[in-house]
Amino acid sequence: MNDKTAIPFLKMNGLGNEIVVVDLRKSDRIFTAAEAATIAASPRSHFDQMMVLHRPRTPGTEAFVRIYNTDGSESGACGNGTRCIGLVVAQETGRKSLRFETMPGILDVVVRDETAITVDMGEPKFDWKDIPLVEEFRDTRAIELQVGPIDAPLIHSPSVVNVGNPHAIFWVERLDIVDLAKVGPMLEHHRMFPERANISLAVVKSDREIDLKVWERGAGLTRACGTAACAAAVCAARTDRTGRSVRINLPGGPLFIDWTRSNRILMTGPAEFEYAGVVEI
Repeated sequence: MNDKTAIPFLKMNGLGNEIVVVDLRKSDRIFTAAEAATIAASPRSHFDQMMVLHRPRTPGTEAFVRIYNTDGSESGACGNGTRCIGLVVAQETGRKSLRFETMPGILDVVVRDETAITVDMGEPKFDWKDIPLVEEFRDTRAIELQVGPIDAPLIHSPSVVNVGNPHAIFWVERLDIVDLAKVGPMLEHHRMFPERANISLAVVKSDREIDLKVWERGAGLTRACGTAACAAAVCAARTDRTGRSVRINLPGGPLFIDWTRSNRILMTGPAEFEYAGVVEI
């Protein structure tokens, strides 16, 4: 007897960030962490994040979206994945302006074409309790955290922020100053971050440009991370390293971030279809 269920999916990417989209708006199914991790373990349906569309909870939205990391854990936000589902629903409905609900709140998406999709990622949270951290830091522009010898740390004093999930941005002179594949897991699970954290190395190239490398919570090294780009942009502006509109260069390509005067973070970038498939659960 075969009790497996065949579930269609779309394989997409946002600047190389592997995204799987599953539409469960006509189903009551909710994936468990183990099921999500199993889907990620298959080469054909592997993902950095899986965006699962459920029936809307709030009138005027397209769907309630659950976001899963590679290890099966849930994430509060995924900018690259949100651009992907925006493109899917825009092509499905013909509408260019869309709204999606995630755990932290409602995201507005504007789809001009496959190369220019803008997501309003909401407002950054800088208070230590909102990030969250395990101890109080009145000024989260730089907290006490370092890697390397106490008297000569390799990286230190990251800026921290929550943009749907926790982020720590280390300002460095070059992206290879440490092996992020080695220090990323340690910092992700550092006691300072009770909900774990995304860890980034950032090189400020000018007041309008930043190079970024990201260890993503629950997923590992990634070619692109939309929330990390947002985090780096707002933290750079907050510490007077850049202006409020910047280009963030990731291994997969650039994202354009605008931190508006009304305290909204607008992220613009592409999304790309790869193929459709079916996964058995």
